[in-house]
Amino acid sequence: MRRLSFKLILVLVSALFMWSCEDPVSASNFGRDIEELVLADSIDFLALGDSYTVGQSVADTEDRWPNQLVRSLENDGLPVREFRIVAMTGWTTTNLLNAMEVADLKQYNLVSLLIGVNNQFQGKPFDLFEREFAILLDQSIELAGGKENVFVVSIPDYGVTPFGLSNSYSIAMEINKYNAHIEEQCMELGIPFIDVTSISRRLGYSPGALASDNLHPSGEQYSQWVDVIYPVVRNMLNK
Repeated sequence: MRRLSFKLILVLVSALFMWSCEDPVSASNFGRDIEELVLADSIDFLALGDSYTVGQSVADTEDRWPNQLVRSLENDGLPVREFRIVAMTGWTTTNLLNAMEVADLKQYNLVSLLIGVNNQFQGKPFDLFEREFAILLDQSIELAGGKENVFVVSIPDYGVTPFGLSNSYSIAMEINKYNAHIEEQCMELGIPFIDVTSISRRLGYSPGALASDNLHPSGEQYSQWVDVIYPVVRNMLNK
């Protein structure tokens, strides 16, 4: 028993000696490794789209749905290190593709895509949308480092706004066609497709639902979008 205790003491003394002689540079590197791990767990978010992503006519740019999503993530203890929107009012799939070519985009670990309403509004050929949406989806996956970091938001129905009421049925049918194709592509790839179209239709042009132009969603409506987007994104980040 004494022999075992003596050996144990020797082992402990040796370990203590080795620890006290540790290279201070190595200890410093250990601290940096921890810091890098923390940074790697933060989120780099890229939002791709058109007027619905850039938040046309909202009273405050912080009311845009991507901005509200960022706040929700940070309030839940998920730091967003970098946040970028590549979107503009009036953009079609062609415009977005062209913009991405010159945008000097880096790698992100969360990418959203919401596009197509201007293809419909401008009467662009549907097969053009099909081809370009597939390219945009592929590029989103590449930028995100995998399909598990991409989500797609449906096209809202502007036919329920004062701007589109006179042609609401036709707009609704065409928006349905676009969203059906988008959802099908997402399902094939296993990418979340988040429905906000039903929210836009339910709210219509009720008080507070629209921005000052009576066409685009208000910050209040975008907050309802985030209510359905956030749980999906949170689940993505937990995987």
